[in-house]
Amino acid sequence: MEYTLKNSTIALNEEYDVIVCGGGPAGVAAAISAAREGAKTLLLEGSSCLGGMSTNGLVNMFTNMGDGIRNVYGGLADKLVSRMKSYMPHVKDDEWRLIPIDFERLKQIYDQEVVASGAHILFQSTVCGVEMKDDRNIDVILVSNKKGLTAYRAKVFVDCSGDADLYAWAGKEYDFGNGEGDFMPGSMCFTLTNVDEYFQPYLEQAYGGKHRDMIKKILADGKYNIPDDHYVLRKIGPRTYTLNAGHVFDLDSTDPESLSKALIEGRRLARELHDAFKEYAPCMSCSFLVQTSPMMGVRESRRIIGDYRFTGQDYLERRSFPDEVYRGKYQIDVHSRKGSKGIDENDRKLKEAGAQGDSVARYGRYGEGESYGVPYRCLCPRDLDNVLVAGRTISSDRVSNGTLRVMSSCLCAGEAAGMAAKHACDLGEVNIHNVDTQKLRRRLMEEGAYLPKYDTDTF
Repeated sequence: MEYTLKNSTIALNEEYDVIVCGGGPAGVAAAISAAREGAKTLLLEGSSCLGGMSTNGLVNMFTNMGDGIRNVYGGLADKLVSRMKSYMPHVKDDEWRLIPIDFERLKQIYDQEVVASGAHILFQSTVCGVEMKDDRNIDVILVSNKKGLTAYRAKVFVDCSGDADLYAWAGKEYDFGNGEGDFMPGSMCFTLTNVDEYFQPYLEQAYGGKHRDMIKKILADGKYNIPDDHYVLRKIGPRTYTLNAGHVFDLDSTDPESLSKALIEGRRLARELHDAFKEYAPCMSCSFLVQTSPMMGVRESRRIIGDYRFTGQDYLERRSFPDEVYRGKYQIDVHSRKGSKGIDENDRKLKEAGAQGDSVARYGRYGEGESYGVPYRCLCPRDLDNVLVAGRTISSDRVSNGTLRVMSSCLCAGEAAGMAAKHACDLGEVNIHNVDTQKLRRRLMEEGAYLPKYDTDTF
């Protein structure tokens, strides 16, 4: 059925050069970067705080930002995370591998940095539709908040929605999970306090040892309804730990019904896991479940078709690109349909890509000093001229998205997209495909980006 609106005239705001849709790590960095370049910038966020999975999502750490020599994810990623670390005395200054997150501190840091940049923030404002100017340009976006529906027009839009919503609503082709209706499972993170730190050596073994033995024993005993052994724990404060544990399957984050069911299942699973931990782990016997995440942890949904599609082969070859705008080094991390951390052996699409078994075992980890480049073209929708995309939805195949989707990568992609948006605004005719990538790279380097081929480039 359809319903025709009786009054289709709504307020229009066309004050902004750049509008960033979504206030997760990518959106925060995009707004700061665009405003810092001189663009009149608006950041729209549907929740009540910035940060997405790094705050509301309770993801407990920024993973593997260093290559053993330096922090590879430079620029704003380095600045924002370093500022948070300065308030966390239990985190070493030179720790760039597994960096726990102080969620409340990081919320304020994001607020302060975005406001200081000159960008304007609207919270509890959800982008809910687009109107096209022509086949290649969005005219206005529709925003829902306490004022009802408002139309916003800008020269350039940056899609940091996490699901490539603007891009999809513009009617453009996209990759979707494995292409056959299957996605990596989600997880709902949760926080425990009153953990007995007498067992500190036990707690520190987050990726193996007694923790792995414990979760395997819980599963083998069969007393609790827990689907698999996914389990990552990190200390975020005194006697307080956040867990990224368990998988929620059959999650399509673009479907409200599917997402609602997943949120209910995530909360159930968090409670079940905590009850099991209290029984099996001495250090957690008196612990208290403080909070489950207000957001579902989504690992995969849409991916745009860009001017270049990053691939698993690019990762294997440690490729560099003449238009690369940031570097990455996190391993290929694909969570399987079955729940084991890896690639589902029954997933035909991934088998065709050459993947076999566990994704880290198949693609390996980088050695000291190794990283790959991400080209600007991955942020550029092939069939749109005034939209840039940043976050886990950039143009990539499913395998390589297992490294590009992490929050440190999203911060870097956001900084590049926000800066490029302003550069596109400055062109005689706005077109994100015509941005001077060498000028863009120079500016990113001036702001601290790590682009090691910069010195040998010819300008």
